[in-house]
Amino acid sequence: MRDDTRCVMAITAEEVLREIGPVQEVLDAHDGIVNVIDTSGGNVMLSLDGGCVGCSSTPMTAMQIYYSLKKLDTVNDVIFVNGELPEYMRTFIDQKMADEAGEPEGEII
Repeated sequence: MRDDTRCVMAITAEEVLREIGPVQEVLDAHDGIVNVIDTSGGNVMLSLDGGCVGCSSTPMTAMQIYYSLKKLDTVNDVIFVNGELPEYMRTFIDQKMADEAGEPEGEII
């Protein structure tokens, strides 16, 4: 099980942007901008701006970014400050990652 309390090395804004490279290429084509606001404590705070504002694809873009970054050992959480990632999508991805890791997410009583 991944220990989310550990964050040996902090991730930098540059590393975040490099990690989401394939998504960034699509955003560039549509004037979308990823702003890395903070990365302290392994908690990456982002906003999707520019062409992303009001775009119906923004939640899917946020979902791809969340999934890519949550795979990294140096990332504890990914927070979209403007609410670009709905909670149900976040829950879906967390469950998918738990399934991929072969770990039960929690016990249902």
